[in-house]
Amino acid sequence: MTQQVMPMVIMGVSGCGKSTIGELLAQRLGVEFIDGDGLHPTSNKDKMGAGIPLTDTDRAPWLEIIGQRLAERDANGQPVIIACSALKRSYRDAIRAHEPETRFIHLVGGKELIRGRMDAREHEFMPSSLLTSQLTTLEVPNPDEHAISVDINQTPQQIVAYILGELGLDNR
Repeated sequence: MTQQVMPMVIMGVSGCGKSTIGELLAQRLGVEFIDGDGLHPTSNKDKMGAGIPLTDTDRAPWLEIIGQRLAERDANGQPVIIACSALKRSYRDAIRAHEPETRFIHLVGGKELIRGRMDAREHEFMPSSLLTSQLTTLEVPNPDEHAISVDINQTPQQIVAYILGELGLDNR
């Protein structure tokens, strides 16, 4: 028997492919995808757009919204996948406080690969100059968090196939 689709957060530093993988995974599973960037308050977007890293205080309301969305959709029987950097354990814990069943999918890649991707794209408010601060802030999930880590140095389809296999959902 396959596992049911649970609420998921596609996490990692900016430029690692959270939106791309989240959208593809949501399509495969027939669930909603939400890009967490769209849930940031304008003040956060303005700050990042100016090249200023967010503080924990800046992120707190955003993480609250993400946790609430996950919990609301799950309570209504509509699991959702949200792209959210979730760089620190405390951020993941804030999300899990609302929806304890959330599964984190950590997209992992080298700095040069990610910087190249960031430089090749246009993003509303996340310049590649903030990559170093994101990598410095990143706390890799501990084993007790039951996160799935996946190397991004492969095609999006391969990444999604790997995630589905790890979740026991590869027959969908």
